[in-house]
Amino acid sequence: MEGSLLFSTSHIISLCITFALLLILFLLRNKAWMRIGGRCFIILCLAGSEIWLNYWYFSTNMWDIRYTLPFQLCSISLYLCVWMLATRQRWVFEVVYFLGVGGALQALLTPELFYDFPHFRFLHFFIAHISIILAVFYMLWVEKFQIKFKSVWKAFAALNVLAFMVFFVNRFTGGNYMFLARKPTNASLIDFLGPYPWYILSLELVVLLIFFLLYSPFFIREKRHSKKKGKAEN
Repeated sequence: MEGSLLFSTSHIISLCITFALLLILFLLRNKAWMRIGGRCFIILCLAGSEIWLNYWYFSTNMWDIRYTLPFQLCSISLYLCVWMLATRQRWVFEVVYFLGVGGALQALLTPELFYDFPHFRFLHFFIAHISIILAVFYMLWVEKFQIKFKSVWKAFAALNVLAFMVFFVNRFTGGNYMFLARKPTNASLIDFLGPYPWYILSLELVVLLIFFLLYSPFFIREKRHSKKKGKAEN
């Protein structure tokens, strides 16, 4: 069914499922089998959703170089998440934490989607984006990876390198990957950032703000740890 899904019944239920899965992951984070079983399950969801999507594109003659290449931010984050889970490389996690959570969370809250449940595109959209969120929190809660202040700048630099590359992909294909050529069709946060191309500059500031907000729990934790350490030494 076409039309905006923003805060529709299916959208709200999907958000509730997201929070429920995160709660389950948190409660099971210390189970011995979660380290392998949880990682394999999330990789299967990530990779399976991408394979499923491309099969659907080709089987329905929907594949189009302008729209179906994996150059949206969440598509890039999905591939990085698979790499992160498979290799457990910390620098990949540092980048994916900000890009993945920031991008996937915004996508889940304001979905750029025109098909409602139970259409395949609806199922794929939420499976893929929820899996990105789960992958990041798996690394936080199960693998015990942490974020440092320098991680903010690593992720910001990586995002700008990706944006630079995707800008030329858009020029070559006529696409709008990462929304660098024009605003998304559906209502989104970008609508408040001015006309093209100025909203891209505004996005840089918004991205930094979001990155600092995502870092804030780690900053607060470090401050509390420093205070406790100082009291113990005194």
